[in-house]
Amino acid sequence: MIKLALTDLDNTLIPMGAPHASVRAIAAIHAMLDAGLHFGPVSGRVPAAMRWMFGGDEACSKTGAFVNGQLVYVDGQLIHQEVLSGPDLADVGEHLRRYEGCALVIYDLDDITETTDGTAYLLGMTADELARHEGAFGRHPRLIEHLNRSTYIKSNVRCDLPWDQMIVLRDELREQFPQLDFVFPTLYGPFIDILPKGWSKGRAVEVIADHLGLSLDEVAVFGDSENDVSMLEAVHHSVVVRNASKEAVAAANYRIGLSADDAVADALFELAKAAETGERPAFLNPL
Repeated sequence: MIKLALTDLDNTLIPMGAPHASVRAIAAIHAMLDAGLHFGPVSGRVPAAMRWMFGGDEACSKTGAFVNGQLVYVDGQLIHQEVLSGPDLADVGEHLRRYEGCALVIYDLDDITETTDGTAYLLGMTADELARHEGAFGRHPRLIEHLNRSTYIKSNVRCDLPWDQMIVLRDELREQFPQLDFVFPTLYGPFIDILPKGWSKGRAVEVIADHLGLSLDEVAVFGDSENDVSMLEAVHHSVVVRNASKEAVAAANYRIGLSADDAVADALFELAKAAETGERPAFLNPL
């Protein structure tokens, strides 16, 4: 029986462009919790962003993995943290100076707003360059000349480039900086997320399951993008929405409907019902 469901948020549980999780999705989460099951988001976003993503319903994110699994919580307690090296990130920022319209982005986790993951600090870009590409860098980014801390939590590369060039840059960064990993969090945003090498959403799923005393066969995960591949590969009950990337589809064993149709919410309701009846959820039937 599935006792833990973990899901990506953007374009998986929450459709792209939606302001927050739907009323139906939140109701499905509570149906799981009321059935004695565990639920958690596994997202590239920071924990504080869960406030607006779940409409202020804190029960929805007491357990979960954030910043691509670098911050892992169970029942509201931080149980694991992975950090990024400041000097390594500085080297990435220096490398990006050769690319017009690209910068390393560092987020201040102590400066979260109701609609963002915090102030974005850009390294590797001039003021003139930012003016030429301002629309690609969100609201009020701040330019910095250097990094002044030894470790950071959330960082990514942001570029005003066509998608095919983003793929080339991601592959180049992987080759140039093997001590880090670089993954796309979405098919739509101009981001390449940066992770500590050897860490991922998949590792975070294992940490949560172990902390709860569950086997991976008791876990179901839902995703749509490249940064979800590791967790889709980590468990047998791995599920993608119909709008998923080809990399995510290849890694998953099951498929459901579109994120825009609240397909993950439907699956969560099925899991809650299965906890009462003992029946296998329909979405886990063979394709």
